[in-house]
Amino acid sequence: MPPTISRLALAAFALSVSILSAQPALAAVACGSGNFDAWLADFKTDAAAKGISQQAIASGLAGVTLDQSVLNRDRSQKVFSQTFEEFSGRMVPPRVQRGSNMMKQYGSVLSRIEQAYGVPGEVLVAIWGLETDFGVNTGKFATIRSLATLAYDCRRSEQFRAELMDALRIIQRGDLAPADMKGAWAGELGQTQFMPSSWMKYAVDFDGNGKRDLLHNAPDVLASTANYLASYGWQRGKDWQPGSPNFAVLQQWNKSEVYSKTVAYFATQLAHAP
Repeated sequence: MPPTISRLALAAFALSVSILSAQPALAAVACGSGNFDAWLADFKTDAAAKGISQQAIASGLAGVTLDQSVLNRDRSQKVFSQTFEEFSGRMVPPRVQRGSNMMKQYGSVLSRIEQAYGVPGEVLVAIWGLETDFGVNTGKFATIRSLATLAYDCRRSEQFRAELMDALRIIQRGDLAPADMKGAWAGELGQTQFMPSSWMKYAVDFDGNGKRDLLHNAPDVLASTANYLASYGWQRGKDWQPGSPNFAVLQQWNKSEVYSKTVAYFATQLAHAP
């Protein structure tokens, strides 16, 4: 990141050009430095330099503190160990009836989405059901706090620093207010669990109300999920079973083969539901 004009001015008095080119005068506060507040202050400066408004920075980061429970969860993640039979057997049967009802309730919306993006409603509803029980369980962690915590931690600092920047851009764009940004512990937001970077790239205002709202607005949720899959190469009118090109797209949604197979299986169940 290029230094701001004020930093350059300070550095010019302190160091020669040759030293400046070799080493920045004011280094960023390192991740895990032991001083979260200093790190956050430095992050705010960086966000402003990247074009994020002071209003979005102030409203988004006001009072943000480290969340130890997020770090504990990040460090205790278990590798996905269930078989497809175990996972699909637990996740799909309790959701088929509700999924079928959702197919009927949002039939016209899903039809328009498939026309626009080529992704069938069965696939979108299957993802919706597996991710959050059709929007019932979107998570209760404060998204900005979770992302700031993970960005400060050194394990995946750069990844989550970028996600925190995009979370502020969501605020700046007017999609969500900071108080509404609650989701999973690692920063996933909305009824199909988009990371902020995916929200910025793929969220669409499908109902035309002026906001991309993946927390409360089902048409936006479903269309944005379709846009995500289409952007990764979903082939209109083609199969989604394992081995097909569209199954490879599902694996861009979730790298776990067991999870992707469960989405495909659930979608097929919905396609055959009365």
